[in-house]
Amino acid sequence: MTLLILGVFLWIVAHLAKRIAPARRAKIGDQGKWILAIVIVVSVVLMVWGYSMADIAMLYSPLNGMGHLNNTLMLIAIYLFGVSGTKGVLFTRIRHPMLWGTAIWAVAHLAVNGDLASVILFGSMGGWALFSMKLINRSGPWVRPTTGRGLKGDLMNIAGTAVLYGLFAAAHIITGHNVFLGSY
Repeated sequence: MTLLILGVFLWIVAHLAKRIAPARRAKIGDQGKWILAIVIVVSVVLMVWGYSMADIAMLYSPLNGMGHLNNTLMLIAIYLFGVSGTKGVLFTRIRHPMLWGTAIWAVAHLAVNGDLASVILFGSMGGWALFSMKLINRSGPWVRPTTGRGLKGDLMNIAGTAVLYGLFAAAHIITGHNVFLGSY
């Protein structure tokens, strides 16, 4: 559990550095971006490793059929992750699409996982996403983008979402967590 907690901590610190300590972050310049990128990669490795090694200590039992809710929320989350890159219709209408995607991803996983490690991982990541949105919103008003790709961007995002969803589902199935059972 220590590796999981350390990974979550490093992720949050690396991602909040710019908002919490902007002067310090600016002082380390471009090389600081590389340092933070390495810290983020290490944090992901620690989270995956720590989560996979964690003992199962159940805190609550998910309701039957929550897998269907999880799958639906995951489609939405993955789509939101792609909004900024593909610049579809939502690009000009929603602030923080990746952070919203992260929050939805966290809720989706908390709906089907009631163990302590899951609550630590997904709860922390969801909390970080919501806190980040609050910090960014406080830093100034949103300058809404005026242009995007429109429907073309949405079609690109839908295709990307389908591919990524399939890859994530396959990875979960390979690791013994079939996301299509729906009764877990």
